[in-house]
Amino acid sequence: QYKFRDLTIEELKNVNKTYPNFTFSMNTYTFKDGSQKDLLNFSGTVPVKYGNSYNIPIHLWILDSHPFAPPICFLKPTVNMGISVGKHVDAHGRIYLPYLQNWSHPKSTVIGLIKEMIAKFEEELPLYSLSSSDAARQSELLSYIAKITEGETDMKSKSKIGGGKNEGYFNKITVVGAGDLGIACVLAVAAKGAADKVVLLDLSEGAGKGGTMDLEIFALPNVEISKDFSASADSKVVVLTVNSLGNAQTYLDVIQSNVDLFRGIIPAISHYSQNTILLVASHPVEVMTYVSWKLSAFPKSRVIGVGANLDTERFQYILTNILKAQVLAKDAWIIGEQGDDKVPSWTSCNLVANRTEAMAARNSREEVANRAMEVLKGKGQRSWSVGLSVADLTDSILKDKRKVHSVSTLAKGCCNINSEVFISLPCILGTNGVIEMVKLEEDPLVQEKLQSTAGSIHDLQQQLKL
Repeated sequence: QYKFRDLTIEELKNVNKTYPNFTFSMNTYTFKDGSQKDLLNFSGTVPVKYGNSYNIPIHLWILDSHPFAPPICFLKPTVNMGISVGKHVDAHGRIYLPYLQNWSHPKSTVIGLIKEMIAKFEEELPLYSLSSSDAARQSELLSYIAKITEGETDMKSKSKIGGGKNEGYFNKITVVGAGDLGIACVLAVAAKGAADKVVLLDLSEGAGKGGTMDLEIFALPNVEISKDFSASADSKVVVLTVNSLGNAQTYLDVIQSNVDLFRGIIPAISHYSQNTILLVASHPVEVMTYVSWKLSAFPKSRVIGVGANLDTERFQYILTNILKAQVLAKDAWIIGEQGDDKVPSWTSCNLVANRTEAMAARNSREEVANRAMEVLKGKGQRSWSVGLSVADLTDSILKDKRKVHSVSTLAKGCCNINSEVFISLPCILGTNGVIEMVKLEEDPLVQEKLQSTAGSIHDLQQQLKL
């Protein structure tokens, strides 16, 4: 069934000559979309020098379009080995390398891939030795990884990793990222009082970089700071605030750097909290919500971006309290893309019997909306204000308030948008995330703007390497 059988066999013969310890077989692999294929695969160890010499176990799957498509690569740790999540390895042991991203036949080969793998592992060892007390928990994790690599992923599994250390916390929230925004979210969520426990997952390197020292000094009740993904286990909501600039030179590089960061975070989070709701506050929120959805394989209802929630709340406040247009405010929303391209819209229209009166009412409404938008322009989005917005959203989710918020959600099928993009639209939120999208008033100009925004976001997403 391999399209280029002779080329594939020839290359695997070369692999066998170079690494005679590898064992080859044909097994079923299940992809994220649930589809299955019988694929050639091999496993064995590669020699890595990191002070001492180590044999790192790996498992590679050869796609049926090989050598024009790169292999799918995993670590294959034993029960006494722990995975070091990093730049090139995620929590499930999936291996990501520049060589894979830039794969191009005939320049790229499996031998070349393994050589780069060894070189990268010598810079950052992907495995570490577990203590005996951690071995039992690792055994559970390995069985989960085995299901992924053998195509039996069960995202709805209720088994707990971590020995029930988080039992008793019915409403637990994890905030990923200990920068200014992450800390602002922790403080706002704690102040709101909706969560029984708030975990701040600090992924920064070094004790002084995370900005968490003051939180530790003034120990807040029910707030835990950790660098271990297992501390997030069984969270009802996970808030993502991390942003990685890396060595980015362009806007696309900045986003790609964030994507690379998320590849090491989302699988670990979705493993420890398989029924959680992901609330994305990282930038750009529309793209990173899409990335989170793709990497987690969660239903679209459980992956939400903070989107235009803050702008909408401000917009409605300005209409009610500054412009005294309280009747208009209850149906007013900011939708579309977070930033300068945001669009005012309405979820209902007060119909007037006389057509002339209806037109006058519409013009009056638009005039008031334009004035409100001018006031809104002067309002920036500081960390503490976004933190308050995040607390507002988590409160609606945890308490199942069924409140309408303008949040980033999958817009495909709405407003004649045919691509998989996340933009802000009015949605009813509850314990299961997005319960229902609220229908907007039909306005050709608004739909045109949304379609243009969706097109721009989709074009940007197409340039990213997931």
